[in-house]
Amino acid sequence: MSKKHPVIAVTGSSGAGTSTVKNSFEHIFRREKINVAVVEGDSFHRYDRDAMKKAVTKSEKTHGRPISHFGPEANEFEKLEMLFKEYGKSGSGKTRLYLHNDEEAAPYKQKAGTFTPWTSIARGSDMLFYEGLHGGVKSETADVAKYVDLLVGVVPIVNLEWIQKIHRDMNARGYSVEAVTHTILRRMHDYVHYITPQFSRTHINFQRVPTVDTSNPFVAREIPVLDESYFVIRFRDSKSVDFPYLLSMIHDSFMSRPNTIVVPGGKMGLAIELILTPLILNLVAKGNRK
Repeated sequence: MSKKHPVIAVTGSSGAGTSTVKNSFEHIFRREKINVAVVEGDSFHRYDRDAMKKAVTKSEKTHGRPISHFGPEANEFEKLEMLFKEYGKSGSGKTRLYLHNDEEAAPYKQKAGTFTPWTSIARGSDMLFYEGLHGGVKSETADVAKYVDLLVGVVPIVNLEWIQKIHRDMNARGYSVEAVTHTILRRMHDYVHYITPQFSRTHINFQRVPTVDTSNPFVAREIPVLDESYFVIRFRDSKSVDFPYLLSMIHDSFMSRPNTIVVPGGKMGLAIELILTPLILNLVAKGNRK
């Protein structure tokens, strides 16, 4: 961890809603004029799209269990750890981009599903911001969480997470329910061992809990909207949180435990900005004093 060059990571599994939290971070960075080096989690996958398909098939035949993007076999955990460590020391480090589609790939004259070359982050940024699957991961060979100054988890209850993934993959990628279900099952081992444990290492967790029936996510016709949800926000260090202020600013919120506040889904954006803005400004101020 570094006071000079802080690292912030938002971690959550595919379909968890990390993009929503990322947008709130971007509002804060823009409003407070903070210069941020942005790193995407997909950039640290080990295989490009074609190679991943081959690796999955090979692992199923060889080991009886397919690898997944949730686990270490399909990711460069060591390089992600090295980036966070190096950025904390020098304000730079090696990263790249994963080109998800033709639109992203066109400027680089590459195929969709490939990586750009590794390049160094330009010096002079105020902090590094990571959003992806593994901001707080630990494995036998890497400890990424060790080098994160502010680790934020985004984790809806699992049925809601599956509903969001099913609808996204069907509508945006043309997959069938059966295909998405197979992916969920294929990833389950890695989900349990490498995704879930991260949320015990976070400084703050945002967990979305729907107030409608999600008991069978595989037949759900709609994704519950924010107004049909609450967010359970848990703080690792509750002593530093001004709960009376948050309760006064976020109407209809309440505390469920000494370290936990619950807010209506529609107030999620407000809650994120009220909670995270002073933490981010504090990290910037500490960096400027060094």
